[in-house]
Amino acid sequence: MEVILKQDIKQLGEKDDIVNVKPGYGRNYLIPQGFAILATPSAKKVLAENIKQAQFKQDKIKKDATELAGKLESIKLTIGAKAGESGKIFGKVNSIQIAEALKTQGYDVDRRRITFETEPKTVGEYIANLNLHKEVKVQIPFEVVAE
Repeated sequence: MEVILKQDIKQLGEKDDIVNVKPGYGRNYLIPQGFAILATPSAKKVLAENIKQAQFKQDKIKKDATELAGKLESIKLTIGAKAGESGKIFGKVNSIQIAEALKTQGYDVDRRRITFETEPKTVGEYIANLNLHKEVKVQIPFEVVAE
């Protein structure tokens, strides 16, 4: 029995794969649970069209991310934070502050896509990693200064 998977299933396949399963497994588990649909000729045509459209969208998103990464490579940010005499800052610099600093320079980046190699807890220079796309990553240097 051929089915089209609607989501990833461990040891069976990934989303949008057409797999052969035993009829009982497909009829009694996969289809009722909403994990798969029957692989009829019309469902296969719909799947092919959906894959084609999804690929087009992914290519556009990747192209936009690559352009943004090219622009962001030359940027250096300065983040102000309250710090003690020893240079240790009160609290820490987080991804929200980096996203706001990028926004003031005209770049809109989601804060959830920003990570740090080392957490900025003292005054100094650090690197923020931006995951713009699963294949496009860029590193932005930034400096934490005392206010």
